[in-house]
Amino acid sequence: MATLTAVCAISVTLLLILILGYIAIRGFGSISWEFLTDTPKPVGEGGGIGNAILGSAIMTLLASVIGLPVGIAAGVYLAEYGKNWYGSTVRFVADTLIGTPSIIVGIFIYTLVVLPMGRQSVLAGSLALAVIMIPIVARTTEEMIRLVPTSMREGALALGAPQWRVSWNIVLPAASSGIATGAMLAIARITGETAPLLFTALNSRFYNVYLDQPMSSLTVQIFNYATGPFGVEHAMAWAATLILVGTILVINILVRTLTRKRY
Repeated sequence: MATLTAVCAISVTLLLILILGYIAIRGFGSISWEFLTDTPKPVGEGGGIGNAILGSAIMTLLASVIGLPVGIAAGVYLAEYGKNWYGSTVRFVADTLIGTPSIIVGIFIYTLVVLPMGRQSVLAGSLALAVIMIPIVARTTEEMIRLVPTSMREGALALGAPQWRVSWNIVLPAASSGIATGAMLAIARITGETAPLLFTALNSRFYNVYLDQPMSSLTVQIFNYATGPFGVEHAMAWAATLILVGTILVINILVRTLTRKRY
Protein backbone atom coordinates (compact mmCIF):
# COMPACT_ATOMS: atom_id res chain seq x y z
CA MET A 1 0.00 0.00 0.00
CA ALA A 2 2.87 2.36 0.73
CA THR A 3 4.27 1.74 -2.76
CA LEU A 4 0.84 2.16 -4.36
CA THR A 5 0.18 5.46 -2.60
CA ALA A 6 3.68 6.68 -3.51
CA VAL A 7 3.06 5.85 -7.18
CA CYS A 8 -0.25 7.74 -7.07
CA ALA A 9 1.42 10.75 -5.47
CA ILE A 10 4.20 10.75 -8.08
CA SER A 11 1.62 10.42 -10.87
CA VAL A 12 -0.29 13.47 -9.68
CA THR A 13 2.93 15.47 -9.35
CA LEU A 14 4.10 14.46 -12.82
CA LEU A 15 0.72 15.41 -14.27
CA LEU A 16 1.01 18.88 -12.74
CA ILE A 17 4.57 19.25 -14.02
CA LEU A 18 3.50 18.18 -17.52
CA ILE A 19 0.66 20.69 -17.59
CA LEU A 20 2.85 23.53 -16.33
CA GLY A 21 5.65 22.56 -18.70
CA TYR A 22 3.37 22.43 -21.73
CA ILE A 23 1.87 25.83 -20.90
CA ALA A 24 5.36 27.26 -20.40
CA ILE A 25 6.62 25.90 -23.73
CA ARG A 26 3.62 27.24 -25.65
CA GLY A 27 3.44 30.62 -23.94
CA PHE A 28 6.94 31.70 -22.97
CA GLY A 29 7.95 32.81 -26.46
CA SER A 30 5.20 35.45 -26.63
CA ILE A 31 5.96 37.10 -23.29
CA SER A 32 7.63 40.49 -23.44
CA TRP A 33 7.48 43.79 -21.60
CA GLU A 34 5.15 45.16 -24.26
CA PHE A 35 2.87 42.13 -23.85
CA LEU A 36 2.69 42.65 -20.08
CA THR A 37 1.98 46.40 -20.20
CA ASP A 38 0.21 47.17 -23.48
CA THR A 39 -3.49 46.92 -24.28
CA PRO A 40 -5.06 44.70 -26.99
CA LYS A 41 -4.59 45.94 -30.54
CA PRO A 42 -5.68 44.78 -34.00
CA VAL A 43 -4.02 41.60 -35.24
CA GLY A 44 -0.55 42.27 -36.59
CA GLU A 45 0.03 45.41 -34.51
CA GLY A 46 1.27 43.74 -31.33
CA GLY A 47 -0.65 44.51 -28.19
CA GLY A 48 -0.78 42.84 -24.81
CA ILE A 49 -2.72 42.10 -21.65
CA GLY A 50 -1.70 44.92 -19.32
CA ASN A 51 -5.28 46.06 -18.79
CA ALA A 52 -6.39 42.47 -18.17
CA ILE A 53 -3.69 41.95 -15.51
CA LEU A 54 -4.76 45.13 -13.75
CA GLY A 55 -8.43 44.19 -14.04
CA SER A 56 -7.91 40.72 -12.58
CA ALA A 57 -5.85 42.16 -9.72
CA ILE A 58 -8.48 44.78 -8.86
CA MET A 59 -11.45 42.39 -9.01
CA THR A 60 -9.66 39.65 -7.09
CA LEU A 61 -8.56 42.14 -4.41
CA LEU A 62 -12.04 43.65 -4.09
CA ALA A 63 -13.68 40.20 -4.00
CA SER A 64 -11.23 39.12 -1.29
CA VAL A 65 -11.95 42.24 0.77
CA ILE A 66 -15.66 41.40 0.59
CA GLY A 67 -15.55 37.61 0.73
CA LEU A 68 -12.73 36.68 3.12
CA PRO A 69 -14.03 38.45 6.26
CA VAL A 70 -17.57 37.17 5.69
CA GLY A 71 -16.38 33.63 4.93
CA ILE A 72 -14.00 33.44 7.90
CA ALA A 73 -16.61 34.85 10.28
CA ALA A 74 -19.18 32.34 8.99
CA GLY A 75 -16.70 29.52 9.43
CA VAL A 76 -15.95 30.56 13.02
CA TYR A 77 -19.67 30.61 13.79
CA LEU A 78 -20.25 27.19 12.26
CA ALA A 79 -17.35 25.66 14.18
CA GLU A 80 -17.95 27.32 17.55
CA TYR A 81 -21.71 27.88 17.69
CA GLY A 82 -23.18 26.00 14.74
CA LYS A 83 -24.38 22.87 16.52
CA ASN A 84 -28.05 23.75 16.05
CA TRP A 85 -30.67 23.94 13.30
CA TYR A 86 -29.48 27.35 12.14
CA GLY A 87 -25.90 26.17 11.81
CA SER A 88 -27.04 23.08 9.92
CA THR A 89 -29.03 25.30 7.55
CA VAL A 90 -26.06 27.62 6.92
CA ARG A 91 -23.80 24.62 6.37
CA PHE A 92 -26.25 23.10 3.86
CA VAL A 93 -26.57 26.40 1.98
CA ALA A 94 -22.77 26.76 1.85
CA ASP A 95 -22.33 23.23 0.49
CA THR A 96 -25.02 23.91 -2.11
CA LEU A 97 -23.35 27.15 -3.21
CA ILE A 98 -19.99 25.41 -3.57
CA GLY A 99 -21.55 22.96 -6.03
CA THR A 100 -23.50 25.63 -7.92
CA PRO A 101 -22.11 26.38 -11.43
CA SER A 102 -20.42 29.76 -11.47
CA ILE A 103 -22.46 30.89 -14.45
CA ILE A 104 -25.56 30.76 -12.23
CA VAL A 105 -23.86 33.15 -9.82
CA GLY A 106 -23.06 35.41 -12.77
CA ILE A 107 -26.69 35.46 -13.88
CA PHE A 108 -27.81 36.18 -10.30
CA ILE A 109 -25.47 39.18 -9.93
CA TYR A 110 -26.42 40.30 -13.46
CA THR A 111 -30.07 40.45 -12.39
CA LEU A 112 -29.35 41.94 -8.98
CA VAL A 113 -26.68 44.52 -9.85
CA VAL A 114 -26.07 44.90 -13.60
CA LEU A 115 -29.68 45.44 -14.69
CA PRO A 116 -30.41 48.15 -12.08
CA MET A 117 -27.10 49.90 -12.92
CA GLY A 118 -27.72 49.60 -16.62
CA ARG A 119 -24.22 48.33 -17.44
CA GLN A 120 -21.58 45.81 -16.49
CA SER A 121 -19.01 46.98 -13.95
CA VAL A 122 -16.03 46.08 -11.79
CA LEU A 123 -18.27 46.11 -8.73
CA ALA A 124 -20.65 43.54 -10.24
CA GLY A 125 -17.78 41.26 -11.24
CA SER A 126 -16.21 41.49 -7.79
CA LEU A 127 -19.52 40.70 -6.09
CA ALA A 128 -19.95 37.62 -8.28
CA LEU A 129 -16.45 36.41 -7.36
CA ALA A 130 -17.09 37.15 -3.68
CA VAL A 131 -20.27 35.04 -3.73
CA ILE A 132 -18.24 32.15 -5.14
CA MET A 133 -15.51 32.66 -2.54
CA ILE A 134 -17.60 32.95 0.65
CA PRO A 135 -18.88 29.35 0.97
CA ILE A 136 -15.45 27.88 0.17
CA VAL A 137 -13.76 30.00 2.85
CA ALA A 138 -16.55 29.34 5.35
CA ARG A 139 -16.42 25.55 5.08
CA THR A 140 -12.60 25.45 5.02
CA THR A 141 -12.39 27.72 8.06
CA GLU A 142 -14.90 25.55 9.91
CA GLU A 143 -12.93 22.38 9.27
CA MET A 144 -9.62 23.97 10.24
CA ILE A 145 -11.03 25.33 13.50
CA ARG A 146 -12.50 21.92 14.35
CA LEU A 147 -8.96 20.50 14.17
CA VAL A 148 -7.81 22.74 17.03
CA PRO A 149 -7.55 20.55 20.17
CA THR A 150 -10.41 20.97 22.63
CA SER A 151 -7.89 21.10 25.47
CA MET A 152 -6.67 24.50 24.24
CA ARG A 153 -10.17 25.93 24.47
CA GLU A 154 -10.79 24.34 27.87
CA GLY A 155 -7.51 25.68 29.26
CA ALA A 156 -8.34 29.24 28.22
CA LEU A 157 -11.90 28.99 29.54
CA ALA A 158 -10.60 27.60 32.84
CA LEU A 159 -8.44 30.72 33.23
CA GLY A 160 -11.58 32.86 32.97
CA ALA A 161 -11.34 34.00 29.34
CA PRO A 162 -14.71 34.66 27.66
CA GLN A 163 -15.69 32.61 24.63
CA TRP A 164 -15.05 35.41 22.14
CA ARG A 165 -11.56 35.94 23.54
CA VAL A 166 -10.81 32.21 23.27
CA SER A 167 -11.91 32.21 19.63
CA TRP A 168 -9.95 35.36 18.78
CA ASN A 169 -6.70 34.79 20.67
CA ILE A 170 -6.45 31.00 20.88
CA VAL A 171 -8.46 29.23 18.19
CA LEU A 172 -7.89 31.52 15.20
CA PRO A 173 -4.08 31.78 15.61
CA ALA A 174 -3.86 28.00 16.02
CA ALA A 175 -5.85 27.46 12.82
CA SER A 176 -4.33 30.37 10.88
CA SER A 177 -2.22 28.20 8.58
CA GLY A 178 -5.18 26.10 7.48
CA ILE A 179 -7.42 29.15 7.14
CA ALA A 180 -4.81 30.88 4.97
CA THR A 181 -4.55 27.79 2.79
CA GLY A 182 -8.33 27.70 2.38
CA ALA A 183 -8.35 31.39 1.53
CA MET A 184 -5.73 30.82 -1.15
CA LEU A 185 -7.75 27.95 -2.60
CA ALA A 186 -10.73 30.29 -2.83
CA ILE A 187 -8.62 33.03 -4.43
CA ALA A 188 -7.19 30.53 -6.92
CA ARG A 189 -10.74 29.42 -7.72
CA ILE A 190 -12.07 32.92 -8.44
CA THR A 191 -8.92 33.95 -10.32
CA GLY A 192 -9.67 31.27 -12.91
CA GLU A 193 -13.37 32.10 -13.32
CA THR A 194 -14.60 33.30 -16.69
CA ALA A 195 -18.36 32.68 -17.02
CA PRO A 196 -19.57 35.02 -14.24
CA LEU A 197 -17.35 37.85 -15.48
CA LEU A 198 -18.85 37.65 -18.96
CA PHE A 199 -22.18 38.63 -17.42
CA THR A 200 -20.95 41.11 -14.83
CA ALA A 201 -17.63 42.80 -15.70
CA LEU A 202 -17.74 42.05 -19.44
CA ASN A 203 -14.55 43.35 -21.07
CA SER A 204 -12.65 46.48 -22.00
CA ARG A 205 -9.77 47.10 -24.36
CA PHE A 206 -8.43 49.95 -22.25
CA TYR A 207 -7.04 50.56 -18.79
CA ASN A 208 -9.77 51.33 -16.27
CA VAL A 209 -9.81 51.96 -12.51
CA TYR A 210 -13.45 53.02 -12.10
CA LEU A 211 -15.56 50.53 -10.19
CA ASP A 212 -18.77 51.41 -12.06
CA GLN A 213 -17.33 50.69 -15.52
CA PRO A 214 -16.65 47.45 -17.44
CA MET A 215 -13.18 45.99 -17.03
CA SER A 216 -11.11 43.31 -18.68
CA SER A 217 -9.70 40.28 -16.86
CA LEU A 218 -7.09 37.67 -17.68
CA THR A 219 -9.62 34.85 -18.01
CA VAL A 220 -11.92 36.78 -20.34
CA GLN A 221 -8.94 37.97 -22.38
CA ILE A 222 -7.68 34.38 -22.67
CA PHE A 223 -11.15 33.34 -23.81
CA ASN A 224 -11.23 36.06 -26.47
CA TYR A 225 -7.74 35.23 -27.75
CA ALA A 226 -8.27 31.45 -27.69
CA THR A 227 -11.51 31.68 -29.68
CA GLY A 228 -10.03 34.03 -32.26
CA PRO A 229 -9.26 32.83 -35.79
CA PHE A 230 -5.60 33.90 -35.91
CA GLY A 231 -2.51 32.03 -34.74
CA VAL A 232 -1.08 35.20 -33.20
CA GLU A 233 -4.06 35.40 -30.88
CA HIS A 234 -3.67 31.75 -29.92
CA ALA A 235 -0.03 32.35 -29.01
CA MET A 236 -1.06 35.33 -26.87
CA ALA A 237 -3.70 33.15 -25.19
CA TRP A 238 -1.02 30.63 -24.18
CA ALA A 239 1.20 33.45 -22.88
CA ALA A 240 -1.67 34.91 -20.85
CA THR A 241 -2.42 31.44 -19.49
CA LEU A 242 1.20 31.10 -18.39
CA ILE A 243 0.98 34.44 -16.58
CA LEU A 244 -2.23 33.41 -14.84
CA VAL A 245 -1.00 29.97 -13.76
CA GLY A 246 2.38 31.35 -12.71
CA THR A 247 0.74 34.03 -10.57
CA ILE A 248 -1.43 31.49 -8.76
CA LEU A 249 1.58 29.21 -8.23
CA VAL A 250 3.72 32.01 -6.79
CA ILE A 251 0.95 33.15 -4.43
CA ASN A 252 0.45 29.62 -3.15
CA ILE A 253 4.18 29.14 -2.55
CA LEU A 254 4.41 32.46 -0.68
CA VAL A 255 1.43 31.67 1.52
CA ARG A 256 2.73 28.18 2.34
CA THR A 257 6.13 29.67 3.21
CA LEU A 258 4.75 32.49 5.36
CA THR A 259 2.26 30.28 7.23
CA ARG A 260 4.61 27.36 7.77
CA LYS A 261 5.05 26.54 11.44
CA ARG A 262 8.54 27.20 12.71
CA TYR A 263 9.83 25.29 15.72
